[in-house]
Amino acid sequence: MNSFWSNEYVNTAGDYSVVILSIVVFLAVFELVTKYNNWEEIKKGNVAVAMATGGKIFGIANVFRHSIMQNDSLLTMIAWGIFGFFLLLIGYFIFEFLTPKFKIDEEIKNDNRAVGLISMMISIGLSYIIGAGIS
Repeated sequence: MNSFWSNEYVNTAGDYSVVILSIVVFLAVFELVTKYNNWEEIKKGNVAVAMATGGKIFGIANVFRHSIMQNDSLLTMIAWGIFGFFLLLIGYFIFEFLTPKFKIDEEIKNDNRAVGLISMMISIGLSYIIGAGIS
């Protein structure tokens, strides 16, 4: 039975499953902290929300990529992924704080694509920094 758990295919499927579940959970957390419904706005064709959400998905996946590469244990990989997610979440709040002239959530909800793009780039950029820290 031990050889089953050490099989490369089983490990990959396990990592994949955990990351998919984590992305779903972490997007739900992001949904709680934003003032709009991501999926309703995307359904309406709001490109700014789609870019911001895509950046969050990429950011989470990139953090887990580094976590998977650096950790042998599934639990350690999950712990680093959760830590990285919270750093991404803090980055989101810092972005909101650093723009006192307008509200990020309102601009993204109003399909301001420039704000959606910069939000996406911040999520992606921070994920590389977090990943480097994990590595």
